[in-house]
Amino acid sequence: MPAYRFEALDPAGRTKTGLIESDNPRTARAQLRAQQLVPLQVNPVSAGEEAGGANASGLRRKVFNATALAIWTRQIAGLVMSGLPLERALTALAEEAEDQRQRELVAHLRAEVNAGSSFARALATTPREFDEVYRAVVAAGEQSGQLGNVLDKLADDLEERQALRAKLIGAALYPAIVSVVAVVIVIFLVTYVVPQVASVFAGGKHALPVLTQVMLNISSFLRNWGWALLLAIISGVALFLTAYRQEAFRVRFDAGLLNAPLIGRMARGYNSARFAGTLAMLAGAGVPILKALQAAAETLSNRAMRADAMDALVQVREGAPLASALAAKKRFPGLLAMFARLGEQTGQLPTMLQRAALQISTEVQRRAIALATILEPLLIVVMGLMVMLIVLAVLMPIIQMNTWVK
Repeated sequence: MPAYRFEALDPAGRTKTGLIESDNPRTARAQLRAQQLVPLQVNPVSAGEEAGGANASGLRRKVFNATALAIWTRQIAGLVMSGLPLERALTALAEEAEDQRQRELVAHLRAEVNAGSSFARALATTPREFDEVYRAVVAAGEQSGQLGNVLDKLADDLEERQALRAKLIGAALYPAIVSVVAVVIVIFLVTYVVPQVASVFAGGKHALPVLTQVMLNISSFLRNWGWALLLAIISGVALFLTAYRQEAFRVRFDAGLLNAPLIGRMARGYNSARFAGTLAMLAGAGVPILKALQAAAETLSNRAMRADAMDALVQVREGAPLASALAAKKRFPGLLAMFARLGEQTGQLPTMLQRAALQISTEVQRRAIALATILEPLLIVVMGLMVMLIVLAVLMPIIQMNTWVK
Protein backbone atom coordinates (compact mmCIF):
# COMPACT_ATOMS: atom_id res chain seq x y z
CA MET A 1 0.00 0.00 0.00
CA PRO A 2 1.54 3.36 -0.99
CA ALA A 3 2.26 6.05 1.55
CA TYR A 4 1.46 9.75 1.36
CA ARG A 5 2.95 12.71 3.17
CA PHE A 6 0.24 15.00 4.45
CA GLU A 7 -0.15 18.44 5.95
CA ALA A 8 -3.42 19.10 7.78
CA LEU A 9 -5.09 21.25 10.42
CA ASP A 10 -6.38 19.78 13.67
CA PRO A 11 -9.55 21.06 15.42
CA ALA A 12 -7.45 23.58 17.36
CA GLY A 13 -6.08 25.07 14.14
CA ARG A 14 -2.54 23.68 14.59
CA THR A 15 -0.67 22.32 11.59
CA LYS A 16 0.05 18.59 11.68
CA THR A 17 2.30 16.67 9.28
CA GLY A 18 3.13 13.01 8.84
CA LEU A 19 2.64 9.90 6.75
CA ILE A 20 -0.53 7.99 5.99
CA GLU A 21 -1.01 4.75 4.08
CA SER A 22 -3.83 4.60 1.58
CA ASP A 23 -4.77 3.25 -1.85
CA ASN A 24 -4.92 6.71 -3.46
CA PRO A 25 -4.82 10.43 -2.51
CA ARG A 26 -8.60 10.68 -2.38
CA THR A 27 -8.88 7.87 0.14
CA ALA A 28 -6.03 9.41 2.13
CA ARG A 29 -7.94 12.70 2.39
CA ALA A 30 -11.04 10.81 3.54
CA GLN A 31 -8.99 9.07 6.24
CA LEU A 32 -7.66 12.41 7.45
CA ARG A 33 -11.19 13.87 7.64
CA ALA A 34 -12.27 10.81 9.62
CA GLN A 35 -9.54 11.75 12.13
CA GLN A 36 -11.08 15.26 12.39
CA LEU A 37 -8.23 16.76 10.38
CA VAL A 38 -8.57 19.23 7.51
CA PRO A 39 -6.18 18.11 4.74
CA LEU A 40 -4.12 20.87 3.15
CA GLN A 41 -1.64 18.79 1.13
CA VAL A 42 -1.47 15.09 0.37
CA ASN A 43 1.50 14.05 -1.81
CA PRO A 44 2.88 10.60 -2.67
CA VAL A 45 6.41 9.97 -1.47
CA SER A 46 9.16 7.69 -2.68
CA ALA A 47 10.87 5.03 -0.58
CA GLY A 48 13.81 7.29 0.20
CA GLU A 49 11.50 10.09 1.33
CA GLU A 50 9.46 7.69 3.42
CA ALA A 51 12.62 6.74 5.25
CA GLY A 52 13.02 10.30 6.43
CA GLY A 53 15.15 11.38 3.49
CA ALA A 54 18.23 9.77 4.98
CA ASN A 55 18.86 7.71 1.90
CA ALA A 56 18.15 10.44 -0.61
CA SER A 57 21.28 12.36 0.28
CA GLY A 58 24.58 11.18 1.67
CA LEU A 59 24.94 14.51 3.45
CA ARG A 60 22.13 13.77 5.87
CA ARG A 61 22.83 11.76 8.97
CA LYS A 62 21.36 8.32 9.49
CA VAL A 63 17.98 7.98 11.16
CA PHE A 64 19.40 5.36 13.55
CA ASN A 65 22.82 5.77 15.10
CA ALA A 66 24.54 2.69 16.51
CA THR A 67 22.94 2.99 19.95
CA ALA A 68 19.46 3.76 18.62
CA LEU A 69 19.62 0.84 16.18
CA ALA A 70 20.50 -1.59 18.98
CA ILE A 71 17.62 -0.28 21.12
CA TRP A 72 15.16 -0.44 18.22
CA THR A 73 16.24 -3.98 17.36
CA ARG A 74 15.79 -5.02 20.99
CA GLN A 75 12.30 -3.49 21.03
CA ILE A 76 11.08 -5.20 17.89
CA ALA A 77 12.66 -8.49 19.01
CA GLY A 78 10.72 -8.31 22.28
CA LEU A 79 7.44 -7.57 20.51
CA VAL A 80 7.87 -10.39 17.99
CA MET A 81 8.97 -12.89 20.66
CA SER A 82 5.86 -12.05 22.68
CA GLY A 83 3.73 -13.32 19.78
CA LEU A 84 2.80 -9.98 18.20
CA PRO A 85 2.63 -10.10 14.37
CA LEU A 86 5.41 -8.19 12.64
CA GLU A 87 3.01 -5.66 11.10
CA ARG A 88 1.48 -4.83 14.49
CA ALA A 89 4.95 -4.64 16.07
CA LEU A 90 6.04 -2.11 13.45
CA THR A 91 2.82 -0.16 13.99
CA ALA A 92 3.47 0.01 17.73
CA LEU A 93 7.06 1.17 17.22
CA ALA A 94 5.97 3.79 14.68
CA GLU A 95 3.43 5.19 17.14
CA GLU A 96 5.91 5.22 20.02
CA ALA A 97 8.79 6.81 18.08
CA GLU A 98 9.55 10.30 19.37
CA ASP A 99 11.70 11.35 16.42
CA GLN A 100 9.76 12.26 13.26
CA ARG A 101 12.34 10.68 10.94
CA GLN A 102 12.28 7.42 12.90
CA ARG A 103 8.50 7.41 12.78
CA GLU A 104 8.52 7.85 9.02
CA LEU A 105 11.17 5.17 8.53
CA VAL A 106 9.23 2.59 10.56
CA ALA A 107 6.02 3.59 8.79
CA HIS A 108 7.74 2.92 5.47
CA LEU A 109 8.87 -0.52 6.65
CA ARG A 110 5.33 -1.29 7.80
CA ALA A 111 3.94 -0.23 4.42
CA GLU A 112 6.38 -2.52 2.63
CA VAL A 113 5.44 -5.46 4.87
CA ASN A 114 1.72 -4.76 4.35
CA ALA A 115 2.31 -4.78 0.59
CA GLY A 116 3.60 -8.37 0.83
CA SER A 117 7.34 -7.89 1.15
CA SER A 118 9.36 -9.87 3.63
CA PHE A 119 10.94 -7.94 6.49
CA ALA A 120 14.42 -8.40 5.01
CA ARG A 121 13.26 -7.09 1.63
CA ALA A 122 11.63 -4.12 3.35
CA LEU A 123 14.92 -3.37 5.13
CA ALA A 124 16.73 -3.59 1.79
CA THR A 125 14.82 -0.53 0.56
CA THR A 126 16.82 1.54 3.07
CA PRO A 127 20.35 0.07 2.76
CA ARG A 128 21.97 3.08 4.41
CA GLU A 129 20.13 2.35 7.65
CA PHE A 130 20.38 -1.45 7.65
CA ASP A 131 23.60 -2.94 6.28
CA GLU A 132 24.00 -6.26 4.53
CA VAL A 133 24.83 -8.17 7.71
CA TYR A 134 21.69 -6.90 9.42
CA ARG A 135 19.52 -7.86 6.46
CA ALA A 136 21.15 -11.30 6.11
CA VAL A 137 20.45 -12.12 9.76
CA VAL A 138 16.84 -11.00 9.44
CA ALA A 139 16.38 -13.03 6.24
CA ALA A 140 17.78 -16.13 7.95
CA GLY A 141 15.43 -15.60 10.89
CA GLU A 142 12.43 -15.34 8.59
CA GLN A 143 13.41 -18.47 6.68
CA SER A 144 13.88 -20.49 9.89
CA GLY A 145 10.70 -19.17 11.52
CA GLN A 146 12.71 -17.86 14.48
CA LEU A 147 12.68 -14.14 13.67
CA GLY A 148 12.21 -13.06 17.29
CA ASN A 149 15.12 -15.10 18.63
CA VAL A 150 17.37 -14.05 15.76
CA LEU A 151 16.54 -10.37 16.27
CA ASP A 152 17.30 -10.78 19.97
CA LYS A 153 20.75 -12.21 19.14
CA LEU A 154 21.27 -9.42 16.64
CA ALA A 155 20.51 -6.85 19.34
CA ASP A 156 23.04 -8.57 21.63
CA ASP A 157 25.69 -8.33 18.91
CA LEU A 158 24.97 -4.66 18.24
CA GLU A 159 25.15 -3.84 21.95
CA GLU A 160 28.41 -5.75 22.43
CA ARG A 161 29.96 -4.05 19.42
CA GLN A 162 28.85 -0.62 20.67
CA ALA A 163 30.18 -1.37 24.17
CA LEU A 164 33.60 -2.34 22.79
CA ARG A 165 33.78 0.79 20.66
CA ALA A 166 32.71 2.97 23.59
CA LYS A 167 35.38 1.51 25.87
CA LEU A 168 38.11 2.05 23.27
CA ILE A 169 36.99 5.64 22.70
CA GLY A 170 36.80 6.24 26.43
CA ALA A 171 40.32 4.92 26.93
CA ALA A 172 41.67 7.26 24.24
CA LEU A 173 39.62 10.32 25.19
CA TYR A 174 41.56 11.47 28.27
CA PRO A 175 45.04 11.27 26.66
CA ALA A 176 43.69 13.12 23.63
CA ILE A 177 42.25 15.93 25.76
CA VAL A 178 45.47 16.23 27.77
CA SER A 179 47.52 16.39 24.56
CA VAL A 180 45.37 19.13 23.05
CA VAL A 181 45.42 21.20 26.25
CA ALA A 182 49.19 20.78 26.53
CA VAL A 183 49.78 21.94 22.97
CA VAL A 184 47.55 24.99 23.44
CA ILE A 185 49.26 25.98 26.71
CA VAL A 186 52.76 25.55 25.28
CA ILE A 187 51.95 27.56 22.15
CA PHE A 188 50.50 30.36 24.29
CA LEU A 189 53.54 30.46 26.59
CA VAL A 190 56.04 30.36 23.73
CA THR A 191 54.32 32.91 21.48
CA TYR A 192 53.16 35.39 24.13
CA VAL A 193 54.72 35.00 27.57
CA VAL A 194 58.33 34.32 26.57
CA PRO A 195 58.65 37.32 24.20
CA GLN A 196 57.02 39.66 26.74
CA VAL A 197 59.50 38.74 29.47
CA ALA A 198 62.56 38.40 27.28
CA SER A 199 61.98 41.80 25.63
CA VAL A 200 62.93 43.43 28.91
CA PHE A 201 66.47 42.07 28.59
CA ALA A 202 66.80 42.39 24.83
CA GLY A 203 68.48 45.80 24.95
CA GLY A 204 71.14 44.77 27.47
CA LYS A 205 74.82 44.42 26.70
CA HIS A 206 75.05 40.91 28.04
CA ALA A 207 74.07 37.90 25.99
CA LEU A 208 70.95 36.03 26.98
CA PRO A 209 71.22 32.39 28.16
CA VAL A 210 71.21 29.74 25.43
CA LEU A 211 67.88 28.27 26.53
CA THR A 212 66.25 31.70 26.39
CA GLN A 213 67.66 32.36 22.93
CA VAL A 214 66.33 28.98 21.71
CA MET A 215 62.88 29.76 23.08
CA LEU A 216 62.95 33.21 21.47
CA ASN A 217 63.87 31.68 18.11
CA ILE A 218 61.03 29.16 18.41
CA SER A 219 58.66 31.96 19.40
CA SER A 220 59.75 34.09 16.46
CA PHE A 221 59.26 31.21 14.04
CA LEU A 222 55.78 30.43 15.33
CA ARG A 223 54.70 34.07 15.27
CA ASN A 224 56.03 34.72 11.77
CA TRP A 225 55.50 31.35 10.12
CA GLY A 226 52.86 29.73 12.28
CA TRP A 227 50.22 30.26 9.60
CA ALA A 228 52.44 28.52 7.04
CA LEU A 229 53.04 25.61 9.41
CA LEU A 230 49.28 25.30 10.06
CA LEU A 231 48.60 25.46 6.32
CA ALA A 232 51.19 22.75 5.69
CA ILE A 233 49.60 20.51 8.32
CA ILE A 234 46.12 21.02 6.86
CA SER A 235 47.44 20.35 3.35
CA GLY A 236 49.19 17.20 4.53
CA VAL A 237 46.02 15.93 6.18
CA ALA A 238 43.99 16.71 3.06
CA LEU A 239 46.50 14.89 0.84
CA PHE A 240 46.49 11.91 3.16
CA LEU A 241 42.69 11.72 3.18
CA THR A 242 42.63 11.96 -0.61
CA ALA A 243 45.18 9.15 -0.94
CA TYR A 244 43.36 7.12 1.72
CA ARG A 245 40.31 6.98 -0.53
CA GLN A 246 42.39 5.04 -3.06
CA GLU A 247 42.00 1.33 -2.39
CA ALA A 248 45.62 0.38 -3.09
CA PHE A 249 47.01 3.06 -0.74
CA ARG A 250 44.49 2.18 1.96
CA VAL A 251 45.44 -1.51 1.86
CA ARG A 252 49.14 -0.63 2.23
CA PHE A 253 48.45 1.87 5.02
CA ASP A 254 46.20 -0.54 6.92
CA ALA A 255 48.80 -3.30 6.55
CA GLY A 256 51.45 -0.98 7.97
CA LEU A 257 49.14 0.01 10.83
CA LEU A 258 48.83 -3.65 11.84
CA ASN A 259 52.62 -3.83 12.22
CA ALA A 260 52.81 -0.72 14.40
CA PRO A 261 53.76 -1.34 18.05
CA LEU A 262 50.90 -1.35 20.57
CA ILE A 263 48.31 0.12 18.20
CA GLY A 264 48.83 -2.67 15.67
CA ARG A 265 47.92 -5.41 18.14
CA MET A 266 44.81 -3.56 19.25
CA ALA A 267 43.75 -2.98 15.63
CA ARG A 268 44.17 -6.68 14.87
CA GLY A 269 42.25 -7.62 18.00
CA TYR A 270 39.39 -5.19 17.38
CA ASN A 271 38.89 -6.33 13.79
CA SER A 272 39.26 -10.01 14.70
CA ALA A 273 36.67 -9.70 17.49
CA ARG A 274 34.25 -7.99 15.13
CA PHE A 275 34.85 -10.60 12.41
CA ALA A 276 34.38 -13.54 14.81
CA GLY A 277 31.29 -12.06 16.45
CA THR A 278 29.60 -11.33 13.12
CA LEU A 279 30.48 -14.75 11.72
CA ALA A 280 29.17 -16.46 14.88
CA MET A 281 25.90 -14.53 14.72
CA LEU A 282 25.34 -15.26 11.02
CA ALA A 283 26.24 -18.93 11.33
CA GLY A 284 24.03 -19.29 14.39
CA ALA A 285 21.13 -17.72 12.48
CA GLY A 286 21.45 -20.35 9.76
CA VAL A 287 23.18 -18.29 7.07
CA PRO A 288 25.31 -20.50 4.76
CA ILE A 289 28.97 -20.38 5.78
CA LEU A 290 30.17 -18.90 2.48
CA LYS A 291 27.64 -16.08 2.59
CA ALA A 292 28.35 -15.55 6.30
CA LEU A 293 32.09 -15.33 5.63
CA GLN A 294 31.60 -12.76 2.90
CA ALA A 295 29.29 -10.63 5.02
CA ALA A 296 31.61 -10.85 8.05
CA ALA A 297 34.61 -9.90 5.90
CA GLU A 298 32.83 -6.79 4.63
CA THR A 299 32.35 -5.55 8.20
CA LEU A 300 36.14 -5.28 8.70
CA SER A 301 37.33 -1.68 8.63
CA ASN A 302 40.96 -2.72 8.06
CA ARG A 303 41.36 -3.36 4.33
CA ALA A 304 44.37 -5.67 4.76
CA MET A 305 42.47 -7.95 7.12
CA ARG A 306 39.45 -7.77 4.84
CA ALA A 307 41.59 -9.01 1.97
CA ASP A 308 42.82 -11.89 4.16
CA ALA A 309 39.23 -12.78 5.07
CA MET A 310 38.24 -12.82 1.40
CA ASP A 311 41.21 -15.10 0.63
CA ALA A 312 40.02 -17.41 3.42
CA LEU A 313 36.58 -17.38 1.80
CA VAL A 314 38.11 -18.58 -1.47
CA GLN A 315 39.90 -21.41 0.34
CA VAL A 316 36.70 -22.50 2.12
CA ARG A 317 34.82 -22.42 -1.17
CA GLU A 318 37.46 -24.75 -2.60
CA GLY A 319 36.91 -27.22 0.25
CA ALA A 320 39.37 -26.19 2.94
CA PRO A 321 38.21 -26.15 6.60
CA LEU A 322 37.51 -22.73 8.06
CA ALA A 323 40.14 -23.22 10.78
CA SER A 324 42.87 -24.03 8.25
CA ALA A 325 41.93 -21.06 6.08
CA LEU A 326 42.11 -18.69 9.07
CA ALA A 327 45.32 -20.24 10.41
CA ALA A 328 47.03 -19.47 7.10
CA LYS A 329 46.32 -15.75 7.62
CA LYS A 330 48.79 -14.54 10.23
CA ARG A 331 47.04 -11.22 10.73
CA PHE A 332 44.23 -13.05 12.51
CA PRO A 333 45.17 -14.23 16.03
CA GLY A 334 45.84 -17.93 16.46
CA LEU A 335 43.10 -18.04 19.11
CA LEU A 336 40.47 -17.50 16.42
CA ALA A 337 41.71 -20.44 14.31
CA MET A 338 41.93 -22.64 17.41
CA PHE A 339 38.32 -21.98 18.44
CA ALA A 340 37.16 -22.41 14.83
CA ARG A 341 38.84 -25.83 14.76
CA LEU A 342 37.17 -26.83 18.03
CA GLY A 343 33.83 -25.65 16.67
CA GLU A 344 34.20 -27.68 13.48
CA GLN A 345 35.21 -30.78 15.43
CA THR A 346 32.35 -30.55 17.93
CA GLY A 347 29.69 -29.21 15.56
CA GLN A 348 29.32 -26.03 17.64
CA LEU A 349 31.02 -23.52 15.36
CA PRO A 350 28.79 -20.49 16.22
CA THR A 351 29.27 -21.05 19.97
CA MET A 352 33.05 -21.40 19.68
CA LEU A 353 33.34 -18.38 17.41
CA GLN A 354 31.33 -16.33 19.90
CA ARG A 355 33.68 -17.41 22.70
CA ALA A 356 36.65 -16.42 20.57
CA ALA A 357 35.11 -13.02 19.91
CA LEU A 358 34.51 -12.52 23.65
CA GLN A 359 38.06 -13.45 24.62
CA ILE A 360 39.64 -11.33 21.90
CA SER A 361 37.48 -8.28 22.70
CA THR A 362 38.28 -8.65 26.41
CA GLU A 363 42.00 -8.69 25.58
CA VAL A 364 41.61 -5.59 23.40
CA GLN A 365 39.84 -3.74 26.21
CA ARG A 366 42.55 -4.76 28.69
CA ARG A 367 45.31 -3.52 26.39
CA ALA A 368 43.49 -0.26 25.68
CA ILE A 369 42.97 0.46 29.38
CA ALA A 370 46.59 -0.45 30.16
CA LEU A 371 47.86 1.82 27.39
CA ALA A 372 45.67 4.70 28.58
CA THR A 373 46.88 4.14 32.15
CA ILE A 374 50.49 4.50 30.99
CA LEU A 375 49.86 7.43 28.67
CA GLU A 376 48.04 9.59 31.20
CA PRO A 377 50.96 10.11 33.65
CA LEU A 378 53.45 10.11 30.77
CA LEU A 379 51.66 12.99 29.04
CA ILE A 380 51.47 14.90 32.31
CA VAL A 381 55.23 14.43 32.84
CA VAL A 382 56.02 15.55 29.27
CA MET A 383 53.78 18.58 29.66
CA GLY A 384 55.45 19.41 32.99
CA LEU A 385 58.93 19.19 31.42
CA MET A 386 57.97 21.49 28.56
CA VAL A 387 56.48 24.05 30.93
CA MET A 388 59.57 23.79 33.15
CA LEU A 389 61.83 24.55 30.17
CA ILE A 390 59.74 27.59 29.30
CA VAL A 391 59.79 28.82 32.89
CA LEU A 392 63.56 28.34 33.05
CA ALA A 393 63.94 30.29 29.81
CA VAL A 394 62.08 33.16 31.47
CA LEU A 395 63.78 32.97 34.89
CA MET A 396 67.37 32.48 33.75
CA PRO A 397 67.79 36.09 32.49
CA ILE A 398 66.38 37.36 35.80
CA ILE A 399 68.81 35.21 37.79
CA GLN A 400 71.65 36.30 35.52
CA MET A 401 70.70 39.97 35.99
CA ASN A 402 70.87 39.56 39.78
CA THR A 403 74.37 38.13 39.37
CA TRP A 404 75.41 41.14 37.29
CA VAL A 405 74.08 43.56 39.88
CA LYS A 406 76.05 41.86 42.66
